[in-house]
Parts: sequence; structure tokens; C-alpha cells
Amino acid sequence: MMFPWKQLILLSFIGCLGGELLLQGPVFIKEPSNSIFPVGSEDKKITLHCEARGNPSPHYRWQLNGSDIDMSMEHRYKLNGGNLVVINPNRNWDTGTYQCFATNSLGTIVSREAKLQFAYLENFKTKMRSTVSVREGQGVVLLCGPPPHSGELSYAWIFNEYPSFVEEDSRRFVSQETGHLYISKVEPSDVGNYTCVVTSMVTNARVLGSPTPLVLRSDGVMGEYEPKIEVQFPETLPAAKGSTVKLECFALGNKAPLGSTHKGCGNSRGGQSLLGMQGKRQAQAFLPMAEKWSSPGARASAPDFSKNPMKKLVQVQVGSLVSLDCKPRASPRALSSWKKGDVSVQEHERISLLNDGGLKIANVTKADAGTYTCMAENQFGKANGTTHLVVTEPTRITLAPSNMDVSVGESVILPCQVQHDPLLDIIFTWYFNGALADFKKDGSHFEKVGGSSSGDLMIRNIQLKHSGKYVCMVQTGVDSVSSAADLIVRGSPGPPENVKVDEITDTTAQLSWKEGKDNHSPVISYSIQARTPFSVGWQTVTTVPEVIDGKTHTATVVELNPWVEYEFRVVASNKIGGGEPSLPSEKVRTEEAVPEVPPSEVNGGGGSRSELVITWDPVPEELQNGEGFGYVVAFRPLGVTTWIQTVVTSPDTPRYVFRNESIVPYSPYEVKVGVYNNKGEGPFSPVTTVFSAEEEPTVAPSQVSANSLSSSEIEVSWNTIPWKLSNGHLLGYEVRYWNGGGKEESSSKMKVAGNETSARLRGLKSNLAYYTAVRAYNSAGAGPFSATVNVTTKKTPPSQPPGNVVWNATDTKVLLNWEQVKAMENESEVTGYKVFYRTSSQNNVQVLNTNKTSAELVLPIKEDYIIEVKATTDGGDGTSSEQIRIPRITSMDARGSTSAISNVHPMSSYMPIVLFLIVYVLW
Repeated sequence: MMFPWKQLILLSFIGCLGGELLLQGPVFIKEPSNSIFPVGSEDKKITLHCEARGNPSPHYRWQLNGSDIDMSMEHRYKLNGGNLVVINPNRNWDTGTYQCFATNSLGTIVSREAKLQFAYLENFKTKMRSTVSVREGQGVVLLCGPPPHSGELSYAWIFNEYPSFVEEDSRRFVSQETGHLYISKVEPSDVGNYTCVVTSMVTNARVLGSPTPLVLRSDGVMGEYEPKIEVQFPETLPAAKGSTVKLECFALGNKAPLGSTHKGCGNSRGGQSLLGMQGKRQAQAFLPMAEKWSSPGARASAPDFSKNPMKKLVQVQVGSLVSLDCKPRASPRALSSWKKGDVSVQEHERISLLNDGGLKIANVTKADAGTYTCMAENQFGKANGTTHLVVTEPTRITLAPSNMDVSVGESVILPCQVQHDPLLDIIFTWYFNGALADFKKDGSHFEKVGGSSSGDLMIRNIQLKHSGKYVCMVQTGVDSVSSAADLIVRGSPGPPENVKVDEITDTTAQLSWKEGKDNHSPVISYSIQARTPFSVGWQTVTTVPEVIDGKTHTATVVELNPWVEYEFRVVASNKIGGGEPSLPSEKVRTEEAVPEVPPSEVNGGGGSRSELVITWDPVPEELQNGEGFGYVVAFRPLGVTTWIQTVVTSPDTPRYVFRNESIVPYSPYEVKVGVYNNKGEGPFSPVTTVFSAEEEPTVAPSQVSANSLSSSEIEVSWNTIPWKLSNGHLLGYEVRYWNGGGKEESSSKMKVAGNETSARLRGLKSNLAYYTAVRAYNSAGAGPFSATVNVTTKKTPPSQPPGNVVWNATDTKVLLNWEQVKAMENESEVTGYKVFYRTSSQNNVQVLNTNKTSAELVLPIKEDYIIEVKATTDGGDGTSSEQIRIPRITSMDARGSTSAISNVHPMSSYMPIVLFLIVYVLW
């Protein structure tokens, strides 16, 4: 029989002269013990202790639930000597049985099993509890029903509202096993709401259930009845000698029951009886101690697996250690034997029968798989339990992720492919820098790809934040393996830091900064950008040195403008590209200096008589170089050596006008404009020639006449005035006109160029007298008007169109005839007619003038023609007749008219008889 808690595979002592210990197999000094870890604890790790001595010094490995723990998963496990440190314990993965293996060259020893459990307490479900209705004097049990939990709990009840807790007395009892509240005899003062309070003894977490209302029924008071025990004892309660055992017992009854205790052997408490007025009830429990003893009157039982059944299926991996439990309920304790199939199991170097009835198999092989039956027997009977053992091949990673070096924006795949036993389902889990990869939160980047045996991780559009350690964990029901890889993401540099302006002059600034993150790619160079209130965004500036290498963190910015407020920022670059710019420096202003830029576009001319007008484009503020900025305007007549100077103090002023009666009209002047500020005078612009103001014309145009062209148009003519180039430029003539019913002051005006000697006035009223006068003008102003002339516009043309247009066409010509148009008294007399014609495919209209009411058009009728007729008068053309369409001739001849009549009068005796009539009216 092997030791119950540890198996000594090999333990050897070898001595030498003097009794000195040379070699020693491993011997445990400290073994792991059962542990409870509080869920939600601030402590993010738990340590399972294991220490052994030996020579050579032992090395250690651990198993969880019979499978080796992969110590390469550094984010999950760490060995501290022989101690196993579980990092960020998780109750879904880390709960189970742990064993420590200590090995040196002389052998291996196995520690006792240690269970790691997690203490937690979840919230009650938010569900209303039903009202409990009882008679006065009746006993009642209010159920607590604690939420899902692990670890020892304590219970209390709130009556109506916090902090009024139910106090236990002869009538009321709170079970610390179930949490139920027992009231042996309900009184009116008990009516109210009861809330169960559950507290974890490990985590100190506290949760409250929903209130349970307790009300009294109205159908009478409960009479006296005998006690009824509500608490049930387990049939057998194992206990160690010297330990304290607590058995709860409470009964309902009217009157309230009284309790008494009967003691068994030693210090154990076998049971507790409760007595009432009308009867007696008794409950008993069996307490096994040391090897064998029981309380008086213990009831005996045959082995029974119903309360503690064997596991139906146990899965283990080849080469691991497995224990099969066999713990039926029996009194006295049953003896156990094992069969695999129909063959009895015998102990040998790999198989051990345990003291508690279990079976342990070391270094499991495929041949160990099968159905194992535990046969339990005592003097009262027999019972069998069965477990099916499945042995699987270990899971191996066939294609593991490898260290990678990538750039921002790329997409990569970290492979994780395995070979596993087909009987097992596998789960792939990825960890990033020790935390579970969040595929929902980072779904735009992370994606699992591959088939059933692949858990490849694709990272799309990779970013700097994705640098770190990636671990692929592969888990089955019996083992887990993992592989890790480091991913380095290289990107453009981060922003430089702490940009400062150390020194400032009128045109330079000395800058310094600190290096930012290089994002895994060294900085190659820096560039400096500047911004002013006048610039469009940030602009790259000139520096000394011209090229700033990645190891240099100072530079001088040159070619700045004096007296301008600047901000600076620095941009780092590496092989990946340019990075984010730094935060701007504080705003600084360069020192003042004498202005260096004169105004541009210096010109002038024009103005009134005796004026010299000088103009320029003002100097922008960023080029004024200081306060007190203004202009120095200098001018002199051409050929004179002395300059006349004046000062313009406003920096935004764009012109200066010099007035003096001695100025000769349209005489040349040399002009220049300089700049100055509080620091001194700057340069002048180049000298340019500007003419003084011209003299306005002094004579009026002659031979002015007016001629009415139509009912709405007049033509005015004149002779040009005498003019010399030395007098300047004659810009043109201005025609003023008004009608007889208007006033000269409200007259209309029309201007024509200097070389024109006539103007047409359009849009006039018909049959109305108009007055007109003409004058010349130049840049200095306008001269005197000519004498006024008048003319009357023509009457309006007739409103009646030519009617009854009749046509006769052959293949070469068209003959037209229409009715005469008679003008009304207020209309112009008809002087003739115009025939407008064109082909239907063209827009070019041709016109035939005639003073008759007929016309002959020589036209090849090879396509349709469109024709209309208008009367002509001195007042213009009259209203058009309706358009007619003459179709392409397909027979000898054709006739038609604009009116729907059947009789057509021939235009000459040689025209043939009318064959048919075609009328086309085009709207």
C-alpha cells in the first residue's frame, strides 16, 4: 500500500567516509494546502506553496486536474522556487486540484492534492417574493435562497427596514446552514416585511434579497400543537478529534418548544431533542471520529452512491496522473475494490489503491482507457459505481506565432495552428500584454481567421498601440498549451516635447526642444515650422543648420520679419515618415528694426484741375518692422532737381493728393514713396512718372443734329471738338436727352468713346418730341454742352398684319399674294412690305422688300419653306403675318393660303388649274 498523500518514486541515500551526506532524493518541507481566493480581491495573484530539500537541488513542475501546467505562459503562471504563483486568477480556468512534483537525479516525489476554490457572492435576482399568510400562533419558515456563491456565508434578516435586524430568541431562529428564518409561533408583532441579508465570510461582500411580506390570516387563531422539527441532520458527519462540531436544531410548535441536548462519547455532540407541552420529537446524527465510533443509537447503512455518485466521464492526457474517486455513503465505512471491464485492477508501479477507496494511475497510457467499476462493500450490503476513463493525445502547436517587426498601417497574421486529439473540442484564446484580447472593442483591427484547427489572429491596419506580447492559448477538456510572440510596430515619431524660444532678435529665434517617442524607429531629422497672425497656417522656415539631424535638439530660425508675433513647432521624421508636430511654443515677438520694404505699385494721375494725385499699395503690417510706421512722399516736376517731400502718418493710407494753382494741367512729375518707423527711415520706391490732373474741355461739340429712325429710336450726330495731346486724353462724349413732357434736370445720359461722332438713343416713346445736347469729357471733368436740338419720333407701325396670304408653288418658284395693310390714324403709313423666308432646316432668314401686295420668290422647292410677311413704315416694321409652311413639291404644282378657303385666285392667266389646297399654320 502506497502512502496516502504522496508517492515516493525513488528515495536514496548514499553515504561515504565520515558519514557525510553526498546525495539525497527530494523530501518535502512544505506542501500545498487547500486555498480560497476572493473574487474581486485587490490582490491579483495567489501562491500555492511547495518546497523540498534534496541533493542535487530539486526542480519543480505542477499539474492542474491531472495535466501539466504550461510554465511558458508567463502572463498566467510563475515559479518562485517551488511555489506556484497564479497571476490574475480566474475561477473559470484556475479552479481545481493542484499537485506539486519535485524531481532530482535520484527520483520524483508528488505532493498531496490541494484544491483551489474561488469565493464569490452574486446578487439576488430582482424578483418579487410572494406574500406569506399564516394564522396567529402558527409556525412559519421564511426561505432565504442565497444567490450563486462560493465560500462560507453568514445570514441575517432585516425586519421592515435597515438597521432593524431580527433578534434570535426562543421563538425566532436564523439557520447559518440554509439562511432560513424560523418563527416557531407567529404573533401580531411579527407582521411586516422580512429581507434576507447574505454576507460572504471570505470577501465580506453583502447582498440583500427582495422583501418577503408576512401577514396574518383572518380565519382564526392557531390552537396548540406538538413540536415539529424543521432542521434535518446529515446521516453521517465526519469530524476530527478535538474539533468543534455545530449541529442546528429548531422546531415549530405552539407553545414554543424547549430544547435539550444529549451528548455522545468524547466532546462530540450527537443530537438535540426539543420538548413541547403536547409532545416530543427527536433527531440524531452520526459523528465518526478517529477510526470508528458513533453516537448512541446511530442508524447503520449499506454503501449508497446516490448521494455522492462517481463521475461518469474522466478525460486525461497521455503521460498524466489521474485519480478516480469512489466515496459512497456507508456506515460503517465500506471497503473498495476495482475492475476495468471484467478484469480486477491490481496495484503495480503505475497503479495505486488509495486509503479513501480511490484509484490512482500514474503516467497514463492509451491502454488505460476504458470503464472502471468501484465495488464498495460493508456488512450491510454492496454497491457499484462506474467511471469511463478517456485517454487523449496531448495537444501540440504545429505552427506558432513568431516575433514580427511591422510598420503602422500594415496588416499581419499571427499563426496559431495545432494538432489535437479528435475526441476533444479545442478553444483558442488570445492574450495581449497579459489581458484577454477584446475582439468586440477592437473589432476593426482584431479578427480570428483559419479553420477548426487554427486560431490565427489577423491584425488589420496595425497601429502603435498594438505593440506588445501576444499569447495564443489552446485549451481542451484535459490540457492546455500556449505560445507567445512579440510584435514590434514601428511608426512615424511622436511629437517633440517642451519646445522653447531661448533667444529672440529682430530676424532670428534660437529654439530648443526635447525628443519625443521614436515609436521603434530612430529619428533621422527635424524640421521647424512657424505661424504668424498674417500667415496661412504653418509654414516651414529656414534654419541654421539647414538640415537638423535626429541627434540635434537646438536650431536657429533665420529670415524672420522684425516686430512680428511668432509661434514655432517642431516635426520629427524617421524612415517611416514625418510624425505629429509638437505643441506650439509660447508666442514671441521679434525685435523692432528700420523698415526694409518700400510700397509697391507707385502710380497716380487723374484728379481735378490743379491736383497731383499719387497712389501706392500700402506695406503689409508684417513688413512694417515696428511701431510709428508711415510714408514719405517725394515729387518734383520733370527736369527739376529739388524734391518736394511730405509725410503720411497712417500706415493704411494708399494715396496722397497735392493741390496748387500753379500746377500746369497734364504736366509730368517724378514721384517716389519711402517708409519710416520709430527706428528710422527705410528705402524709397523706384522713381516713376505721374501726370498732373488734366484740364476739362473748354468748347462744346458743333454741328449737332438729331434724326428719328423709328418710333423708338433717334440718331444724334456731331463734329469733334479740337483737341491736343498735350491737354491730356479725351475720354469721349456725353449725350443728354429728354422728352417734351419731361424736365432737363431729369434727363437721361449716354456716353460714347472719344473717337465716336454719333450715338443712337433707343427705347423711346413713339410720336413724341425729344431734346438732346452733347458735351466732351476727360479725367478732369466734362466741358460745356452744345446747343439743344430736337426731333420727333415716328408713329408706331400698323398693328394689323398682312392677311389672307395665298401662295402658289412650282418646282422652281413661289408666288405670294396678300391683302393690303391699312394704317390707323395714330400709326405710320405703309411704305412697303418685307417677305421673310427660310428653309425649315436652317435658321438664316432672307428678306425680300417690295412695295406691292405680291411677291415672286425664285426658289428650288426641294424642302419645306417657312414664310411670313410684314408691312414696313417709317416707324418700323409692322406685325408679322401668320407663318406659313410650303411643303416640298412632289407633283406638278401646289397652292395654299393662311385662311381655310376653297377658292384661290390665280396671280396670272398662265397658272394651271388648282389641283388641291394645302394649308399649314405654324403657331
